[in-house]
Amino acid sequence: MSGSIGGYRITRLEHSLQAATRARLDGADVDWIVAALLHDIGDELAPENHSEFAASILQPYVRAEVHWVVQHHGIFQTYYYAHHLGGDRHARDRFADHRWAGLCARFCAEWDQNSFDPDFPIHELTSFTDDVREVFDRAAWADEVIAVGNEQLVP
Repeated sequence: MSGSIGGYRITRLEHSLQAATRARLDGADVDWIVAALLHDIGDELAPENHSEFAASILQPYVRAEVHWVVQHHGIFQTYYYAHHLGGDRHARDRFADHRWAGLCARFCAEWDQNSFDPDFPIHELTSFTDDVREVFDRAAWADEVIAVGNEQLVP
């Protein structure tokens, strides 16, 4: 993820670190922090469905709402740019009645969309090691892990 994102002055890694740093600074729990860190991990391998790619990695280890947000963040994120490319910036509206649509919109607005700032002070990748280990050391698919939890980005 050390390559540049077309048209941006930061790398994909820096974007992910910015998103995770913002989540951490906002007081988000470890599930949201790791989700912010990994939300675009599929950009290079699965550019047409990177959200689903990242969500499938996280799904067995995070709460259901975190998985849903990562899975759908790509469509919600198009709100910020699709109209410049001839697309429908309101495509996310088809999920307007979903219980986690607001979470996804906030995830994109607060941690994803604004994380392209080359001057934003990011936390080092190694500072997220314990967070990543905490999430991926969990028993996969454990009911107490994947159950719906605190349905907020931050407490």
